[in-house]
Amino acid sequence: MSPSAEAEVPAAPVPERPGVVERTKQRLESLGAMTQMTGQVLSRAVRPPFDGASFIFQVETLGVRSLPIALLTATFAGLVISLQFGYFLARFGVQYTVGRVVVLTLFRELAPVLTALTVGARLGSGMAAELGAMTVTEQVDAIRALGADPLRKLVVPRVLACLLVMPVLTVFADVVGLVAGALVVNAQYAISLDLFFQGALDAVFMMDFLSGVFKGAVFGFIIGLVGCFKGLTVEGGTEGVGRATTQTVAITSVAVCLADFFITKVTLYL
Repeated sequence: MSPSAEAEVPAAPVPERPGVVERTKQRLESLGAMTQMTGQVLSRAVRPPFDGASFIFQVETLGVRSLPIALLTATFAGLVISLQFGYFLARFGVQYTVGRVVVLTLFRELAPVLTALTVGARLGSGMAAELGAMTVTEQVDAIRALGADPLRKLVVPRVLACLLVMPVLTVFADVVGLVAGALVVNAQYAISLDLFFQGALDAVFMMDFLSGVFKGAVFGFIIGLVGCFKGLTVEGGTEGVGRATTQTVAITSVAVCLADFFITKVTLYL
């Protein structure tokens, strides 16, 4: 046998990529499974017993530790939109009305959406990675073997914590973004803080504030469900955990934007 023949190594078979029909079928099955899990989580969330210790731990882990990111994002959002609106309103000589525009933009859209996109990426990916690691190491199966319910033990506290912390973070983002906007227009356009806040209070209504808080709650519910679902359905070992984490960030970002559109459509004229 020649040396060249000995050196020949058969090529590894390339796995076939599923076709469009197969991928569509898989996505529809995943959507159905997540819808089923949503109903199960809701039913378990309203029935005792309640794991208060796990819920408080998740609130601290998901909410308190995400506060710096939320405040930093809100600060720069307030600075940028105040500069932009102040510049364009100054062209028409009505830059003193910048407070009205900034408060409505923050309360209704930027504060809840930016908070969900930045903080939600951290929360969703973290939950997917944590539960995914538990799934591939068979810890979730061990919980079932011990007679406990993984959804009640692992998913419900995380989803409820997201449902609580996202509206709270949105309120903090509203306040910090508004203060940052007031400071930058005061320094850039010599608009007094009293005039800025007076214009903001004259323009905003309670529904403007509550619509943003409601969006934060919906976004938190979506982030918690997607992160937990992806973590519990991991396949393929550690590589699957990485894929689930990436998919969670992508899915939650798209879902937040879609939910924002429909919620705005419903609440805009309320």
